[in-house]
Amino acid sequence: MSQHHRQSPAQSAPPVIDAVVNALRGFLIGVVELIPGVSGGTVALVVGVYERALAAIGDAIGVVRPVAKGEGVQVSARFRALDWLLILPAGAAMVFAVFAMAGPLTAFVTDYEQTARSLFFGMVAVSVSVPLSMVYRPDLTSKPWVWLLFVLGAVLAFIGTGFTAAPVEQLNAPIVFFAAMVAVTALMLPGLSGSFLLLALGLYAPVMGAVAERDWAVIGTFVAGALLGVALFARVLRWLLDKHRTVALVTMAGLMVGSLRALWPWQDADANLLLPASGAELAISLLWVAVGGAVVGLMLVAERRLRHFSGTRHVIAEEAH
Repeated sequence: MSQHHRQSPAQSAPPVIDAVVNALRGFLIGVVELIPGVSGGTVALVVGVYERALAAIGDAIGVVRPVAKGEGVQVSARFRALDWLLILPAGAAMVFAVFAMAGPLTAFVTDYEQTARSLFFGMVAVSVSVPLSMVYRPDLTSKPWVWLLFVLGAVLAFIGTGFTAAPVEQLNAPIVFFAAMVAVTALMLPGLSGSFLLLALGLYAPVMGAVAERDWAVIGTFVAGALLGVALFARVLRWLLDKHRTVALVTMAGLMVGSLRALWPWQDADANLLLPASGAELAISLLWVAVGGAVVGLMLVAERRLRHFSGTRHVIAEEAH
């Protein structure tokens, strides 16, 4: 990630306004990232900070290299050049949102399990369109074999979540650390929800419960895993999207489809799938599925319109010059 990345329109705003807006963005992304099925990366796109955030992550990782080589001057220069007007307010607001909302969301998932699964099922089902919409269209016809990767990803995710979808009764540090490493990558990918990955692993309720109860041992382990995940995967993800974009996105979509197994509204305590209910119960579940899909659909429409508006404004500015 280049340190001299393209500035976003928000960076031309006065510093105080930029910081306040970034805090609001961070709070919204933090709240949404707690909801299985809604991607924090998608929300970052909607609020116009996705590319700037990826650049900031890349620049922050770039500070580590001079440290390892003992190049103090470069460390100081790169550290000062970081996008602090984004990192500090957005990061602090995200942390606040996580601690403020973890309790209510845990109670919702625990007390209204079928409703929660129905809602999240609709959200994830519609979110599958996000990675597919980012694919270079001609590749889908010139490389038809990529659909085999879609099917393979779906099958593997379906089988995998069959073993892990049941809630974990007792957390242990290695599992929490590894889950955080994997889940944090979803924050950088539009359409993939970190909380959904935790849910698919059976860790959503216990991890959110630990956050709500301020279990600092679990929280510290999760944060350490998340930081290592960002350091290891940020550049790998960027490389995959740059060099093998279609393969990565189609496979990702397949994994999301197969992982819907974890959110099937009708399942027993051991995560075995059951036939749909009938009558009023079925109607209510389908209503919540529709609500979840509509929420994500509205977000995607808003993101596309904002992106179109930003592109139009950029063209007008270029013509004015």
